Amino acid sequence: MTAVDTLPRNPGTTLRFVALGLLAAVIAGVALTQRGPDPALLPVMADQPVVLADGHVLYVQRYEVTIAEWNTCVAQRACTLALRVRQNQDPATTPATGLSYVDVQEYVVWMNKASGHSFRLPSLVEWNTMAASVLPEKTAPLFTDPSLTWASAYLTGGLPPRALKPQGSFSTSAQGIADLDGSVWEWTQDCYAGSAEDTDPARCPAYFAGGEHVSVIPYLVRDPARGGCAVGAPPAHLGMRLVTDDAI
Repeated sequence: MTAVDTLPRNPGTTLRFVALGLLAAVIAGVALTQRGPDPALLPVMADQPVVLADGHVLYVQRYEVTIAEWNTCVAQRACTLALRVRQNQDPATTPATGLSYVDVQEYVVWMNKASGHSFRLPSLVEWNTMAASVLPEKTAPLFTDPSLTWASAYLTGGLPPRALKPQGSFSTSAQGIADLDGSVWEWTQDCYAGSAEDTDPARCPAYFAGGEHVSVIPYLVRDPARGGCAVGAPPAHLGMRLVTDDAI
């Protein structure tokens, strides 16, 4: 007996069997391509939230996004840039660096969709607030003009640590946020437009990055040592850390 012999003899019944088979295949395909949020992708958050000057509560990722976390986004085809690790590095504990502002936005969009939670980059004020207790004390500025703050930092700041070290290698704040004073500068969501006024956010040329000193980086730059720094001394490495306004 062949497979054909087992099919119903009634043509209408046969068509119904075929239709049901096609429907099952479509449903299975949709299930594979439209998976729901995965809580396992949620980042590890700091022990306590940061309370800002206006009373707003901010929840902060404990560590910077790692290479392993970043490449999960790549594996799901949501992030373009694939990152490699050196022989002595562990992707699970090594910060993801060499990221442009465009790159990090891909990650934010993916994380929000994949985790079902709302994350973003911190503002510069938020970053400075959460890092204030672990950053070295600032020397007296050389210039009183606020627009020249970057120049003071450039001329009076010490040399930042250049080596890329595993997470947890630097200070931890009272809230449990690690490595804010490390060798990775972290993108913020604040646009720097220089003397231009009313710049369209969609056309922002550069953004602030938080670190030992404030830097302004063109949005497409991944390596400020080679690609240039719009304002201030070039950071050692460019990475990211997520924040959220809602408790997880």
